[in-house]
Amino acid sequence: MGFGMLGADKNLEDKLMLRNIFITLLALGLFLSACAPQPAPNQGVQGVEGTILVDGSSTVAPITAAVAEEFQAEFPEVRVPVGISGTGGGFKKFCIGETDISDASRPIKPSEVELCAQNGIEYVELPVAFDGLAVMVNPANDFVSCLTVDELKKIWSPEAEGVITNWSQVRAGFPDQPLALYGPGTDSGTYDYFTEAIVGEEGASRGDFLPSEDDNVLVQGIAGDANALGFFGLAYYEENKDKLKLVAIDNGDGNCVLPSTETVASGTYQPLSRPLFIYVNRERIDQKDEISAFVKFYLENAGKLSAEVGYIPLTDEIYALAQQRYDKRVTGSIFEGLGSTVGVSLEDLLAKEK
Repeated sequence: MGFGMLGADKNLEDKLMLRNIFITLLALGLFLSACAPQPAPNQGVQGVEGTILVDGSSTVAPITAAVAEEFQAEFPEVRVPVGISGTGGGFKKFCIGETDISDASRPIKPSEVELCAQNGIEYVELPVAFDGLAVMVNPANDFVSCLTVDELKKIWSPEAEGVITNWSQVRAGFPDQPLALYGPGTDSGTYDYFTEAIVGEEGASRGDFLPSEDDNVLVQGIAGDANALGFFGLAYYEENKDKLKLVAIDNGDGNCVLPSTETVASGTYQPLSRPLFIYVNRERIDQKDEISAFVKFYLENAGKLSAEVGYIPLTDEIYALAQQRYDKRVTGSIFEGLGSTVGVSLEDLLAKEK
C-alpha cells in the first residue's frame, strides 16, 4: 500500500473520531438538558414588560391601585394605569376590547355578557375581596343612628321621588327637616347592588338624588349637607370617618348592625355585604405575559392589601380557587342566572369548578 493511501486512511480515521466525539458531546448535552429541573409556568416573569389597561369600579380601584403599586416596584417594566369609570362604564370599555382588566363591584350583567359576546370578548371572572356598603348621614344629624331595610326602601324606591322629601316622613319622631340624598351614579356597581338589596330590583330607584361615580364627591356632599343621607363602599367611609356619621342597619330581625371587617366577613351585616371582582380578557392572557404575572401577584397579595385600604379579605381557600380558575382559563361568570349575590357563597360556587 502506498503512502498516499495510508494518508487518506489517516484523514478518514481523524474525521470519524471527531464525528464520534461531536455525537457523544451532543448526546451528553441533550441528556443533561433533559435531566435539568424545568422552570415552573410562572418562572422567568421578571423579564415581562408592557402596559396593562385597567378600568371600572371606583370601589375596587383602591385595591387594584395598591396591588399595581407594589407590582410595579417588582416589575418596573410594566405599567398598570387604573381608571374609575364605574363598574358599568368599565364593562362598556372592556366588552369592546379597550381594556385588559375590568374592576367590578358586582357580577357582570346579562346585557354586558351579550355585548362582550358580540365583540368576541371572553373573560375570566376572579373575586378579590369582600365589601360592605356604608349608609351615612352628616355628623350634625343627632336623630339617626339606625335605619331598617324597610325605611331605606321607603326612601329610595322609585315611587318616593318627589314624595318622600322630609325626614319626618321616614319615621314618626324624626324632625321636620328636608331630606337630601347622595349616591353612586347609575353606571356604578354599588348603585346596582344597593338597589337590588334594598329596593328589590337592580337599577330601580328614585331619580331625584345627587349622583356621582366618584365616591370622593359623595363624601364631600354628605359632609357639607346637614340634611344628607347617602351610601357608598365601606372603605371610603373608613378613609373619611372624621367627616361622616355611620348608620347601623336593621335587616328586619330587630338588631342594628354597623358594617365592619368582622360583620361583613361573618355575614351578619346584611343585606349590604358583597364580593368584589376583577374580569380578565381571555385573549389578552395569551398575548401579554405581563397579565398572568399581574394576576398571580394580585391573588397572592389581595388579602393583605385589601385590608390595608379598608376592605375585607377573602379566605385563603377562595384565593386558591380563584387562582385555579385562572390557571384553567375558565371563562364566564359563576353568577350567571343567579341574580343577586346576597347570601351567595363564593367558596361553594368556585368549588363546583374544581
